[in-house]
Amino acid sequence: MDATRITPKPNGPLVVEGPVKIVTPDGRELPVPPRKDGRPAEVVVLCRCGGSATKPFCDGSHKRNGFSDAPTAGLAPTI
Repeated sequence: MDATRITPKPNGPLVVEGPVKIVTPDGRELPVPPRKDGRPAEVVVLCRCGGSATKPFCDGSHKRNGFSDAPTAGLAPTI
C-alpha cells in the first residue's frame, strides 16, 4: 500500500494503514511496534481516548474507560 489510510473505529482508536512516521513534539521519531511475528507493522493503532498506558499507541483502554466518540450536545463537530 503506497497511500496512508486513517480510519477512526467507533468509540475506539484510529487505525492507520500504510506508510507512517510517528514523531514526538520534540522531533524524535517513535519506533512503530512490530507485529507479533516480528515483521514490521503494516497497521498502527493510535489511542483516541487518552487512557492508554502505551500512548500514542492503543492498549484497549477505551473499552474499560467507556470512551465515546459521540459529539457532545450543543457542540458542532470539527474536522
